[in-house]
Amino acid sequence: MFSNSLIEADRRHLIHPVTAWRGHEARGATVLTSGQGMYLTDGDGNRLLDAFAGLWCVNIGYGHESVVEAAAEQMRRLPYATGYFSFASEPAIRLAERLAELSPPGLERVYFSLGGSDAVDSALRFIVNYWNAKGRPTKKQVIALDKGYHGSSSNGAGITGLPAFHRLFDLPHDWQHHIPAPYPYRHAVGSDPQAVIDASVAALKAKVADIGADNVAAFFAEPVQGSAGVIVPPRGWLRAMRGACSELGILLVADEVITGFGRTGPMFACETEDVTPDLMTLAKGLTAGYAPMGAVLMTDEIYAGIADGPDNHLPVGHGATYSGHPVSAAVALAVLDLYEGGILANGIARAPQLAAGLAAITDHPLVGDVRQAGMLAGIELVADKVSKARFDPAVGLPDKLARTGYANGIIFRAFADGTIGLAPAISCDETDMAALIERLTRTLDEVADMAEVRAALR
Repeated sequence: MFSNSLIEADRRHLIHPVTAWRGHEARGATVLTSGQGMYLTDGDGNRLLDAFAGLWCVNIGYGHESVVEAAAEQMRRLPYATGYFSFASEPAIRLAERLAELSPPGLERVYFSLGGSDAVDSALRFIVNYWNAKGRPTKKQVIALDKGYHGSSSNGAGITGLPAFHRLFDLPHDWQHHIPAPYPYRHAVGSDPQAVIDASVAALKAKVADIGADNVAAFFAEPVQGSAGVIVPPRGWLRAMRGACSELGILLVADEVITGFGRTGPMFACETEDVTPDLMTLAKGLTAGYAPMGAVLMTDEIYAGIADGPDNHLPVGHGATYSGHPVSAAVALAVLDLYEGGILANGIARAPQLAAGLAAITDHPLVGDVRQAGMLAGIELVADKVSKARFDPAVGLPDKLARTGYANGIIFRAFADGTIGLAPAISCDETDMAALIERLTRTLDEVADMAEVRAALR
């Protein structure tokens, strides 16, 4: 009765993110009640292996008492401290210092947000301020990748290259532009790594030439495009785009909201190619989902450009009540301790086991492409392996995948295009990973055996 009343209250009052509202009302919520390690428990007592780390964020797994204690202790001592009027709290200062030490060289300045979406929005505001302060007021246009995801704020959703975030929202704005994703499986130039890299550089240069270099402010990109279905660019792509941005005189913003904090192996995905962006956005793994927090890191050059602008005795008019919240900062510091205390190394050790499990399903009748970057993976399912044709939406493949997975005790992301997204906690052990692969394989087998799916295969 408790669970049923909660579900009815949800139907009546709670608006869920990125959901078909009436469809959700008809389905009803799945209420989660507890979590420990890699596992969640729902209101019916089902124990479920979370292969998606909540929403790409619970990198350390559930139930770490050291993080809980850090939050509780900070709440007892100082539950809130404003960052306005030159006030600060020790956790926020310590966290900014630590992020500057851990991030790619040159990212020395840190602004704290509440999450990824407003980190991107903050970065956009800083970029506008920077170019105005530098006496380049025409540099307002922004370029991003098709299929990229940069949150769902009023401006970030337009940089996002996913139609669902544009529909009926009057987006993208006329100053927001997109170039093709570095998507080897479906790229017009084919899958050759260098061809894909060259095509991206050429597309960026062509778009800048079309808009005018004096009008382009920045290029936004995820090192791995998570919400696109985990599109992993060829090695060398990010470094090439860094070089192109420098040559073109535009800023590079690396959106590491998903890829940061060990998700792809190193602390930050930019490290893989020794790239320092001009600005970097963070969230998710920063607190491992235990508390809301995001961040924008910037170089001293960007900071000084804003700080030394005209009328610099006046406030820079951007801020939020909960920027640098001391409890969230204390949580983040405790999470960083866990990463550096062995969890980061564990994720690197577990990635080959994930790769082996994925390799074993490459020949599965439903699987068209498998891609992986550390503990981040996408499995693209197709109706025809030769033509790479996707399943007709009428088959309802994503819903079949999600429901069958749930019945098999595993949660993953079932994208609308038929791609499965995996982002297991980087703290998972060998047994957890074996269970993930077994349950995922069983789910694929059972979905492939459904009459509607069999009929759609070619």
